[in-house]
Parts: sequence; C-alpha cells; structure tokens
Amino acid sequence: MFIIISIGFTLFLIGLFGIFLSRKNLIVMLMSIELVLLALNFLFISAASYLDNSIGAYLFPFYVLVIAAAESAIGLSLLISYFRLKGTISVQFIHLLKG
Repeated sequence: MFIIISIGFTLFLIGLFGIFLSRKNLIVMLMSIELVLLALNFLFISAASYLDNSIGAYLFPFYVLVIAAAESAIGLSLLISYFRLKGTISVQFIHLLKG
C-alpha cells in the first residue's frame, strides 16, 4: 500500500512542480493541472480499496475526471482563440486581455 501512495504522491509533486516551474507555457501548465487531478484520482481509488469502502467512494473520481475533461476542453478552446487573436500563447502577454 505504501508503494501505491508514494506513486500517487510522486505524480502529484511532478504536477505541482510543472505548474510552478513552467509559468511561461500555458499548455504545460494545463497538462500539469491534469496530472495533479489524475494523481488525486489515483489516491482516492487506492484509499477506497484499502478501506473496503462502498461504491460511493469509487464514484467520486469519476466526477473529478468529468470536471478535468471540461476544464481541459474550455482551457484549450480559450488558448486557441487567444492564439488566433494575439499570435502567441505566452503567459507574459495575457495581461493584455484586460477589457
């Protein structure tokens, strides 16, 4: 069980490092957020199986996956429209979106 928790925690830390260390590329930041959410799902399912929990504990990660899919779809559509408008997706120029 310790190995499963350490794998999930390692994935979570890789996602956090990706968010905080690559602040220049929005696509890498979105991928890091997805990695964090998937690591949390991994930990939720492993905890539910360890505690012999009911089916409700296994359903919660599916809700998180639905939210992650919606987040990535909306985020990528915003990135595409921003790229068409400005010609770059650099984080440095996002402050220009003030209306």
